[in-house]
Amino acid sequence: MDETVAEYIRRTVLKIPRDEIKTVLEKWGFLSEAQLQTLNFHQIKDSISHDVVQLCEENSADIKQAAVLDIIYNHIYQNKRMWSVYQMKKSGEELEYFDITDFKKKFKGRLRSALKNVTITFKEYEDNAIWIRVAWGTPYKKPNQYKPSYVVYHSQTPYVFISASVLKSNLPLLCQALIVASNYHDIREMELRSHSLNSLKDIVFKRYSQNFQTYYAKPLQGGNVESESADIRIVQENRSEKERIHRLNWEVFGGGPQPKLEFAQYRLETMLKSDPRMGVLDKKEPFRCLVKFSSPHLLESLKSLAPAGVADAPVSPLLTCIPHKARNYFKIREKKGLFPESFVSP
Repeated sequence: MDETVAEYIRRTVLKIPRDEIKTVLEKWGFLSEAQLQTLNFHQIKDSISHDVVQLCEENSADIKQAAVLDIIYNHIYQNKRMWSVYQMKKSGEELEYFDITDFKKKFKGRLRSALKNVTITFKEYEDNAIWIRVAWGTPYKKPNQYKPSYVVYHSQTPYVFISASVLKSNLPLLCQALIVASNYHDIREMELRSHSLNSLKDIVFKRYSQNFQTYYAKPLQGGNVESESADIRIVQENRSEKERIHRLNWEVFGGGPQPKLEFAQYRLETMLKSDPRMGVLDKKEPFRCLVKFSSPHLLESLKSLAPAGVADAPVSPLLTCIPHKARNYFKIREKKGLFPESFVSP
């Protein structure tokens, strides 16, 4: 077994929590059950990693097997990476039969026609997700296995989730290979990013809903105990206002957890109106500005604004429409003056 392959497997094992190493190796399936039973998973991770490498040497592991282990690790611990959403577009609405073999062949062919030194590995999962790992090289250097790009593509959908390597210059090659392999003609970044891959999928696949129009307000339970001397009318007004905020917040955000986004960026382009007699705007040019919001959990933060008294209820649609607008990215870009145009979560 090549020394670089052995070292890569060792480092991958070291990244896994010790209590979960056995589970990950079982999912990998490269080592036999008998070989796994010879491993002592109670020793320090460095010793475990060396023992795993020794068993891989017995099985003559190559870079392909090492790359599969890396995909399995990133599939389990996908929140350790930053994911961006890309949307592809066809010229028509026709549906085509998806052939995974043809997809792999076209993807590999397109990339390798542009760059010879590249390692491409695929792994399919039960939810129709194809995980692709691409390690990039140069015309004169072998692929760097420690800075690969990861792609998650759900067949029969126009959405691709990419965790790019440090080498941003290779991203156009990756996007070109995707549209060729999947028979699309255009691809654009939705500027929707997050560490939570599942949250991004919830948004673009419409697996969560913000609106619950059939909700009927019920009196809130608990709350602060008012002193007996307080004006009863003020207490009733406060209670009614809390119930109104609670109802409106429920109608906008629903009762379930929000997808986890960390940053939103609005690119605003609009025309300002003023009294012609004032002569403020001599030229009819659009007003442009960039507004950024950041939070460890942006949508949950927006959800808490009205109950906390920071914003009026209902919260502005410019903030609550983030998931809906993100799903309709192409439509947004084709219509001037609409905003937000982009949504970002670092």
